[in-house]
Amino acid sequence: MHHPPKSPPDTTRTTKAPAAPTGAGAVAPPVQLREYLNAATSESTRRAYRSAIRQFEKWGGRLPTNSETLVRYLMQRAEAVNPRTLDLHLTAIGQWHRYQGMDNPTLEPLVQKTMRGIRRLHGQPKQKAKALRLEHIAALTRHIRSQPDSHKQRRDLALILLAFFGAFRRSELVAIRVEDLKWEEDGLIVFLPRSKTDQTGEGVARALPYGTAEICPLRALRRWLEHAAIQEGPVFRAVTRWDRVQEKPLNPGAVNHILKGLAAACGFDFADSLSSHSFRRGMSTSAAREKVDFELIKKQGGWKSDATVWEYIEEGQRMTENAATTLMASLADKLNEMERQ
Repeated sequence: MHHPPKSPPDTTRTTKAPAAPTGAGAVAPPVQLREYLNAATSESTRRAYRSAIRQFEKWGGRLPTNSETLVRYLMQRAEAVNPRTLDLHLTAIGQWHRYQGMDNPTLEPLVQKTMRGIRRLHGQPKQKAKALRLEHIAALTRHIRSQPDSHKQRRDLALILLAFFGAFRRSELVAIRVEDLKWEEDGLIVFLPRSKTDQTGEGVARALPYGTAEICPLRALRRWLEHAAIQEGPVFRAVTRWDRVQEKPLNPGAVNHILKGLAAACGFDFADSLSSHSFRRGMSTSAAREKVDFELIKKQGGWKSDATVWEYIEEGQRMTENAATTLMASLADKLNEMERQ
């Protein structure tokens, strides 16, 4: 028997806080409890869960549901939807049941085994953002500097250089405020009150030293802030078509748009495969090619997982640290020796 659809798995909508007296043993009021429950999950996660539930309901599913319905859903969507997306849908549906205090049908063996089969038959390689190399950053920098002097030109240069050398995520970039910058004699400390790997709000700091006159994210940043008269608030802001600097910060999605636009203007044939993550991948893989120490790469990017950093290092060194290189050189020596005989 189907029941009317309920809200997506935003637990704050379904958890009721009982009334309680003030003083010792008091329970937080509903509004405060809702605030805490909201803070327990990032907004991006809640948004993804809500979208997943909407897609399930659009297909004809209803919550609560059962394993038989989920298996039908998976079978009908298997060829049209990436398995990773279906995994997210199951997670969202499972979370909904969990916070309703109901049995979780996504954990049923039939559902789990069906999903494993879908992954094996329809699994696709994860599309990774193309890593920006040093020569790409050089081309982007040269192009931006060739443009007429403007607020947008100064902002874009500071954005590109800071994003690459600081290995910032786009959410971190747009969240930086002037109050988060600590200028020192030999560089800049950017304090991030919150980041993807720091959900508890302890804060992390990213250090950037001064570069040369040709390439220096700090000089570019100072120039942008001074010309735009930004003394407080968001560092990277929207700029209108009339080159007026807005009070509001850039939207995270705008970072991708700016990068793709600049890459297309530079004639990069891979512009469509770039995203804000190209900065982080690019910094780490470029550093690996330059033999930068593992710990320094990990520290600069703020990575918690060693495995992630090693993945980037291996990607950066897969041509320079390659068994085939030694074998080809050895074969060339043997061929030369044979020709001399």
